[in-house]
Amino acid sequence: MLDLTQLDKILFLDIETVPEVYNYSDLELETTKLFDSKNARYLTEEKTKEDVYNEKAGIYAEFGKIVCISVGFVHQSATGKSIRMTSFAHDDEETLLRQFVRLLENNYNTPKHVLCGHNSKEFDLPFICRRLLINGIALPNILNLAGKKPWEILHLDTMELWKFGDYKAYTSLALLCHIFKIPTPKDDISGADVARVYYEEQNLDRIRIYCEKDVVALIQLFLRMNGESLVDEGEIYIK
Repeated sequence: MLDLTQLDKILFLDIETVPEVYNYSDLELETTKLFDSKNARYLTEEKTKEDVYNEKAGIYAEFGKIVCISVGFVHQSATGKSIRMTSFAHDDEETLLRQFVRLLENNYNTPKHVLCGHNSKEFDLPFICRRLLINGIALPNILNLAGKKPWEILHLDTMELWKFGDYKAYTSLALLCHIFKIPTPKDDISGADVARVYYEEQNLDRIRIYCEKDVVALIQLFLRMNGESLVDEGEIYIK
């Protein structure tokens, strides 16, 4: 188990991403060629280029964008633990990224501060870093990970904590929440719905709520995996 005496130094996060362009048919010609080249191995008789685009575009930093970053931390006091949360959700990616970077630079700017997500070392953190560079935003110190060896990156990842050295399989946050008897996150929509909700419903607030649920579940899972009790629902505060 981890040393939780500095639990307040951990910033828990989750991101929601969508394709920069909703429909494959609307891509610029050069972008289409580059996407096809990157994803040729996924094409089958049953799976068209459009199908592959719908599945993959939102998870590639080169073809997707971030529409929401939700963050939270655990506050400890004499009366117990509480979760404090906020979100950065915006149609303009540069705006939300600058808001997020400002939070990191002002509040999570020492070597003792770490980030934590689920599969965040493989997805969330690299995606954020790449989109920061694409938007011309300097990486804050806590995200300056380029060139570092895996053991030099001190950020936490609940999926990595669950592996115990076993690298054969992905284990979803929903599954871990189920076996630890934590309320399942994202019961309103699933990851496959985010692009549709964003582009067709234009309901960014729904995506924000969905993302915040994931951060709550992430924090609760982290606590349970470290032998701690869950935070009461009445002690979860969203700003």
